[in-house]
Amino acid sequence: DYGMIMAVLGGDDAGGGVTWAPQVIEEAAAHGLVLGENGVIYDSKIGEKLPHNVSPMPLLNEEQLKAFPEVPVENVIRDYVARYWDLMALATHKPARVIGESALLKDKPGFEVEFLTRGSIPSDVYSTDHHEILMPLRGHWKFSWNGGASVLNPGDTCAVPPGLEHSLEPSMTGEVSLYRICSTDDAAGATWVG
Repeated sequence: DYGMIMAVLGGDDAGGGVTWAPQVIEEAAAHGLVLGENGVIYDSKIGEKLPHNVSPMPLLNEEQLKAFPEVPVENVIRDYVARYWDLMALATHKPARVIGESALLKDKPGFEVEFLTRGSIPSDVYSTDHHEILMPLRGHWKFSWNGGASVLNPGDTCAVPPGLEHSLEPSMTGEVSLYRICSTDDAAGATWVG
């Protein structure tokens, strides 16, 4: 079966807005990836090197690690996991709110994530004042705008600028699912727990 790992980072905080655990930096290094102090990831397997004025991101020491809470497993399952088939059921008649202030996974990271399937939204034209990212998981979606249309496939990423009038609908029969990410005015930062 097709698998996908995605990271959605709030605002303009591309790798620099995330604090990496020491074991993540070590595992990344085993795959040729180096995180610079500047928050940029360099891939040594394709010949990328740290610039001469950039050092590797230092590992957190024991004292720094103590500042991060250890979340009990029962809280991880309850507060930080959204399962695909649960989302499919919740999205039957309206978008399932996955990440957001009043979503399944409560957080305010500078964006909100919704899960869509057939019937979640009408095929009407709409626009938003925020950036919108569309990421299909299964099936194919028709994305239309004034002057064009495109089919979005699993693994595609479509960036929709603020103010663009567009529509979105499944372009096939059968199972379809898609993440819709919309920027908010919240600042990116540590996980918000309300």
